[in-house]
Amino acid sequence: MKTNKIKKLTPLAETKFLSLYDAEYENKKGALKHWIIASRKDFNTLNAQFSGEKEENIDAVVIAAFHEERKSLVLIKQFRTPLNDYVYELPAGLLDEDESIEKAVNRELKEETGLSLIKINYEKTKNKVYISAGMTDESVAMVYCSCKGIVSNKYLEDDEDIEAVLVSQEEAKEMLKKDIKMDIKVWTILQSFALLGEKLF
Repeated sequence: MKTNKIKKLTPLAETKFLSLYDAEYENKKGALKHWIIASRKDFNTLNAQFSGEKEENIDAVVIAAFHEERKSLVLIKQFRTPLNDYVYELPAGLLDEDESIEKAVNRELKEETGLSLIKINYEKTKNKVYISAGMTDESVAMVYCSCKGIVSNKYLEDDEDIEAVLVSQEEAKEMLKKDIKMDIKVWTILQSFALLGEKLF
């Protein structure tokens, strides 16, 4: 069986945070096909990555944080324009250029929740997982960590509409029973936290 290979990448729309590309590729029967890809990367970076000239970098961090004092999972409830509604998510954010995972986690956790990073559990952290591989090449580091402090919204950027929420193990069980909008990563983490509690971290 032949491996599908991208033959040509063409920009369709390029913006600061997200771009669309047409990828011409050869399928397993040898026929040329087209696929639309959404990417955080600019054309030169993505093209070099597909050609093997450049190593793929992680785009963002997703943070599964345990509040040690409150024995709670840290979630955020954020307004997302594509949904025109609020949705439960894990704190997350794009990496700045050449930024370490630890620095990005520290920055995003403080910005979105007001909480301070204590430590990252590197044994549970996965450095490269994909969000929706049928649509985008976006990869993230799924980071497990502990934190402390008082929830605050004073560090949010102007365009961020976020409420940080501390969820106990029992509250996690109740959330799973309700018909509420949540990111799939939250749904997965909530199930594990409802079952394992603090042992998850």
